[in-house]
Amino acid sequence: MFADFNATRVILGVLQAFLLVLFAPLITGIMKKVKARTQKRVGASIFQPYYDIIKLIKKDETVSEQSSWVFRLNPWINFVAITTATLFVPVVMAYSPFGIAGDILLILGLYGLARFFLILAGLDVSSVFGGLGSSREMMMSSIVEPAIFIMVLSVAIVYGGTDVSTIVNSAAQSPLLIPTTIFAAISLFIIILAETGRLPFDNPATHLELTMIHEAMVLEYSGKSLALIEWSKSIKQITLLALLINIFVPFGISSDVSALTLGLGLISFVIKAVLFGILIAFLETRVAKWRLFRIPDLIAIAIASSLIGTTIFYIG
Repeated sequence: MFADFNATRVILGVLQAFLLVLFAPLITGIMKKVKARTQKRVGASIFQPYYDIIKLIKKDETVSEQSSWVFRLNPWINFVAITTATLFVPVVMAYSPFGIAGDILLILGLYGLARFFLILAGLDVSSVFGGLGSSREMMMSSIVEPAIFIMVLSVAIVYGGTDVSTIVNSAAQSPLLIPTTIFAAISLFIIILAETGRLPFDNPATHLELTMIHEAMVLEYSGKSLALIEWSKSIKQITLLALLINIFVPFGISSDVSALTLGLGLISFVIKAVLFGILIAFLETRVAKWRLFRIPDLIAIAIASSLIGTTIFYIG
């Protein structure tokens, strides 16, 4: 158990965040590879997202004359906000030294800030696709956010707070799943699919369809700005997976600062992240994108799951 706050743990906390930022595109690449193999295709290399980001960074940008500073600044705001959120998430060790500065509510606030500017940027260029994507994203967030806060409430009730380090430490000390956490995990898994634009909420592979949501908002971006947006999306995905893994499947996470336990924690996290990525990719090959008016039904399952778990906790 970590009793104090020192430079070593601060460095380890920064390294945890750096691990998420660096590892994020690889998870995306693995998911694309699994989808390709499942569909009887060879598929691109698992490192293709890295190649794409490097390629985009080297390219020039084309910016609409109708755009304002919001459109130009949005990629940087998204990247900084989402990357900052990684500092508060335990990854290898069940402790984040930056947890004293904020909890899971701050993480959600940073994601909300990123979404707000992404929606504004989609509207800013006066593009039909951008406007459609932004309006759908606003509708999506209006039904997803209640599910998120109910899920957080369910977890906070079980572990006695919203501090991520406290939650992960408590989960690591008593890793046996109880009904409340099982239902909360189901809720968070559905929320991750919605927040990262995965099927059946959105199709991450589409780039020019009237049904797209996230891709519609970023359709006008190119070059370095598009690289930052794509990287930010991957970072958000792996950060949410890290929360799911370390809150509900904390097996192997390090509880002290030693080379052996940190090494085991790193290996454990990588294996679990890859397995969850494969699971999501496999599910995407088995479902189609749902029509927009059916999305609330799936979110209702997430809300009901959290409420059922909370009810069981109080009754049991």
